[in-house]
Amino acid sequence: MFTRSARFYDEIYAFKDYGGAAEKLRAFLRRHHPEARTLLDVGCGTGRHLEHLRGDYQVEGLDLNGDLLDIARARCPEVPFHQADMMSFDLGRKFDVVACLFSAIAYVRTLENLRRTLERIAWHLAPGGLAVIEPWFSPEAYWTGTITSNYVDRPGLKIAWMYTSERVDRLSVLDIHYLVGTPESVEHFTERHELGLFTEEDHQAAFRDAGLVDIEHDPEGLFRRGLYWGKKRGNQP
Repeated sequence: MFTRSARFYDEIYAFKDYGGAAEKLRAFLRRHHPEARTLLDVGCGTGRHLEHLRGDYQVEGLDLNGDLLDIARARCPEVPFHQADMMSFDLGRKFDVVACLFSAIAYVRTLENLRRTLERIAWHLAPGGLAVIEPWFSPEAYWTGTITSNYVDRPGLKIAWMYTSERVDRLSVLDIHYLVGTPESVEHFTERHELGLFTEEDHQAAFRDAGLVDIEHDPEGLFRRGLYWGKKRGNQP
């Protein structure tokens, strides 16, 4: 995943409108869970979503990557952040909303891990709470045999990063090459990102298996990748 690129994550994704995504999520939660007060962001990365949501909710973040969490803590020093695996985390308390955004869910890679993750998310929901998942591409929508390139052009920092898009069974495989230039040096490194390709039924089955109800899917979502959500029954512990 994000290893050597972690320190450049915010520069690499500077084009992403986190403020706009947070506003869409805020409006979504006002419609679907207007009483919500607490929110956990699973796979929170550098805390960019929470930066915009912390004024409206009591927020916390969780991620496996300590380097990304260091950036998140510097960005939002008043927000609790937890380093843990989304497939097995246990914070010992419940939230009104547990969200997993920007396709972070796909890093679990397999259907069994998807089910395990939804079970942990459901466990951390208060009765009547809402699970919100922003997925990666489905097997039908994923592309292969292409080359993608992106660029960062800042004073004192230049980054070119590009990757091919391949598929191995139910995994999308991105072999990402980074060329990072500063006034001191130019370095090249690579990362291999493997993300699970899950169907709509895969997601909905994982929600159902976790005991969630009123499951819905919006194919547009926050960033045209779709959105899944489901509720915990009001009488569930």
